[in-house]
Amino acid sequence: MTTHRIVDQDLVYSGWLRLHALTLESAGGERFRRMVEDHGSAVAVLPYDPERKVGVVVRLTRAPLLFTGTPAIVEVPAGLMDPGETAEAAARREALEETGLALRDVDAVGAILSMPGVSTESIALFLAEYAVSDRAHAGGGLAEEHEDIEVIERPLDDLWIEMSAAAPFDAKSRCLLQALRLRRPELFSVPV
Repeated sequence: MTTHRIVDQDLVYSGWLRLHALTLESAGGERFRRMVEDHGSAVAVLPYDPERKVGVVVRLTRAPLLFTGTPAIVEVPAGLMDPGETAEAAARREALEETGLALRDVDAVGAILSMPGVSTESIALFLAEYAVSDRAHAGGGLAEEHEDIEVIERPLDDLWIEMSAAAPFDAKSRCLLQALRLRRPELFSVPV
């Protein structure tokens, strides 16, 4: 049950994202400010080859990781949805742009709110089978987006071990790898 309401909002910045300063009022009448980052809905997809028991992940420069001095991480292909685009179409587009894979069937897993305390972002999650013959090109992302994506095909067991280690692993990738493990346990040989 919501006990607060927005009484004022200011657009602080508008570009790739929008930053809003909100004034909220509690049920008791107390007013306070919160910042909200808004950039739209996103998708993430874990392509996996069930025959070879491998998955495709990517590594790319992430400004927040550079800012905090965190090493680059591997993550599933992901990106923002274009206006009017369905989540499934966006997942297929992002996989093709980033990994060069033309995905077959795309299975919806659900959606997550990435940081509900700060951001409006909702990420639709997908699993997708692929085979070696589904490679349309090398991938790497769009040059105009300065992505310089490294495409990595890795055994699913190795991804599971990496996710289980103390090293940073992002939430969308963790959710998708866990969903794959629940739906297709036969693809993994390492213990849970």
